[in-house]
Amino acid sequence: MDDSVDRHIARWRGKAPFDERVEAIATRMQFLVKYFAQAKDQALAAVGLQDFEYETLHRLGSRGEGGRVAPSELAAELKVSPAGMTGRLDTLERAGLVRRIRSEEDRRRVDVELTDEGRTLWLKAMELRGEVEDEMMGVLGPDDQDTLAALLKRMLLHMETRDHS
Repeated sequence: MDDSVDRHIARWRGKAPFDERVEAIATRMQFLVKYFAQAKDQALAAVGLQDFEYETLHRLGSRGEGGRVAPSELAAELKVSPAGMTGRLDTLERAGLVRRIRSEEDRRRVDVELTDEGRTLWLKAMELRGEVEDEMMGVLGPDDQDTLAALLKRMLLHMETRDHS
């Protein structure tokens, strides 16, 4: 059975120089990434989060229960300005999803942590997103998933470590 990429390649065959195998792989990866993004968007809409809110909660959630971080470190991870981070945190704090607290190491510093409500909302979004991701991956058995993961890792490592000069 043909998929949309088979039809795409058939339309372009003989009209432009390209390697059909590479085009098929690259285009299927692009389409699958779009499906992952749609799943994330749907999960966020279901729990009432915007993308910037989710990404901020996600970074905080990665620190585990009771994990705290300085706003400047969070801003660097998310690649936003300190002023942008302040705005994000103000919004999340007003919604009761994060709280600012004095650092235990340096009382002059303020850290940020997830509230219970923030953690619950973030985990619900993760669960909804994971259901779609599991469905997508479920068409492959565990051995095929391991093989795909290894192949993608090899490709990514090559791109991350190649000489960019």
